[in-house]
Amino acid sequence: MDSSQLLKGVLDLAVLAVLHQRDGYGYDVVRRLREAGLDDVGDASVYGTLRRLFKAGALNSYVVASDEGPHRKYYGLNDIGRVMYAQQARTWTTFSTTMANLIKEGTAR
Repeated sequence: MDSSQLLKGVLDLAVLAVLHQRDGYGYDVVRRLREAGLDDVGDASVYGTLRRLFKAGALNSYVVASDEGPHRKYYGLNDIGRVMYAQQARTWTTFSTTMANLIKEGTAR
């Protein structure tokens, strides 16, 4: 199974989950996703997801000066984003539990 296709389907939820923990700027979100085990996540995909979630009204953004280069645009969940995260997390939990049960039943035969 191609994990990149699975990742496309859950990237919004993964980004929302990272930002639910704490605010972050683009590359910080990429780094945290990779540290969590999503090694194949692409920079452009994450940046596009952040822009789309912001445009959908799920994220706030603010700029912080950096001593190491240009200013960084941070993103954080707002009320809409927290609701979106909770809904998507419930959907994922139900789906992943169903799949785990199907796999478990398939290997028990």
